[in-house]
Amino acid sequence: MNGRDYRTLDDAEESYFREHPEEIDDYVTLIFEEYSKDGDIGALLASLRVLSRVKGVTKIAEDSGLSRKGVQKALSNSGNPAFASVNAIMHAMGYRLTPKKLSGEA
Repeated sequence: MNGRDYRTLDDAEESYFREHPEEIDDYVTLIFEEYSKDGDIGALLASLRVLSRVKGVTKIAEDSGLSRKGVQKALSNSGNPAFASVNAIMHAMGYRLTPKKLSGEA
């Protein structure tokens, strides 16, 4: 390397949402819409991991009833969190998981 410090995409997203917290709500909606289409749990967890750092992992852990390590593990690249854990983390971030009927579906 030439001595430069490179930021990861996660670091850039985290900085952006720290500077623009008003955009988090729309982002949460978008990441769950994308997940409902493509089922990419890795992308969803990566986005939630970024938001958890913006909102504070320790606070999320306290509010969700999970340990800090439990939150980090659930949202890790290799995470396979239980539905209850995702629900608790979302509540701790100020959101609830709400079903939305697909258009054209019975």
